[in-house]
Amino acid sequence: MTVLCYAVCLTSSAFAQRPQPFDQQLRDNQQRLESIRRERADVEQELERLRTQVHSLSDELANIERQKETTNRIVNELDRQIYTLSDQIDQTTVDLLLAQNALAEKRAVLERRLVDITKRGALYGYQVLLAAESFGDLLSRYKYLYLVSRQDRLLANDMSKLQRRIGRERQTLVDARDALGRRKNERTEELDRYLSLERERQTSLRETRRSAREALQRLSELERDEKSLNDRIVVLERARREAEARGAATAAAITTADLGQLDWPVQGRIVYQFGTAAGPNNTRIPWHGIGIAAPAGTPVRAIAGGTVSLAGPLGTYLTSVLIDHGGGYYSFYGYLSDPAAVTHGERVVKGQVIGRVGGGSSDQGPHLHFEIRGQGGIALDPVNWLKTRR
Repeated sequence: MTVLCYAVCLTSSAFAQRPQPFDQQLRDNQQRLESIRRERADVEQELERLRTQVHSLSDELANIERQKETTNRIVNELDRQIYTLSDQIDQTTVDLLLAQNALAEKRAVLERRLVDITKRGALYGYQVLLAAESFGDLLSRYKYLYLVSRQDRLLANDMSKLQRRIGRERQTLVDARDALGRRKNERTEELDRYLSLERERQTSLRETRRSAREALQRLSELERDEKSLNDRIVVLERARREAEARGAATAAAITTADLGQLDWPVQGRIVYQFGTAAGPNNTRIPWHGIGIAAPAGTPVRAIAGGTVSLAGPLGTYLTSVLIDHGGGYYSFYGYLSDPAAVTHGERVVKGQVIGRVGGGSSDQGPHLHFEIRGQGGIALDPVNWLKTRR
């Protein structure tokens, strides 16, 4: 009887301390995966937004790196879950074997009890009453019979609990094996995704390097063209000063009184401002004028009267026109369609069409590059000189 009670207590304590329910573990694991995947989806959406607007390839490369990082975290989380599920399967298998052994042991005990009961036959109340030596002995016998029957009921209940426990452990084992298979498949898919991102990163890196070389080449060409334009203005300035020294200076068509009063050479939105701006791949592009977007073929008009000092190609500015307005003021119009509407040395008046918008092959699309230069060839912000648009 003592051995039987000890077996019951040992089995009960073995299953008293249960870990977190397996289905709750699966839900928590799934939530962790979904959280990381939502984070990666946000990064992917950011990449889609980048690709629909002007951006630096270095930004795209950084985005791919972030996608790789989140994918790596998903793989690590899947590895952790696979390890946990493997442990769960091992532990569940051990629990199942223990429960089956405990059930077999209790079944054997119950079988011995049934054999004993069968051998002794039925026990009637009058037998107990007549066999008792005293009233105290009668109470002791009835108490003994009560304890035996109570222990038999506990034994039967424990067997039922163990049978249900075995059923649950078997289901948990099946679920764990299914979950492990899914996690392994997901891990394979995530590894393939990681390798795909790495290939995309390498492609983007090559494109970034190529774009960086092109940006540096572009800056070099701009510096060369800027020097060519400056050299022309230097020659014009030298001639102007010599003329002033001889007392033969001509009247200026532009003065400081024209600040904020000049008509726009073409109507359109400004695509880049005067000054240094961020270029592709962390480069800096110095703009000595502004870019005004307009449909290709839109007429471009002189902001004031003057003499055409350049009407032809000028490097990356393509077909260009430079007008000397006298008094050390000049206006420059780049990215015109070929040919220009004026010729070198021609006198133009305010509002005269000098060319048409081109630049369709440029990074900004069809637009006019417009500059105003002051005495000494200093670049002035055209926005300060042009009329305020409402």
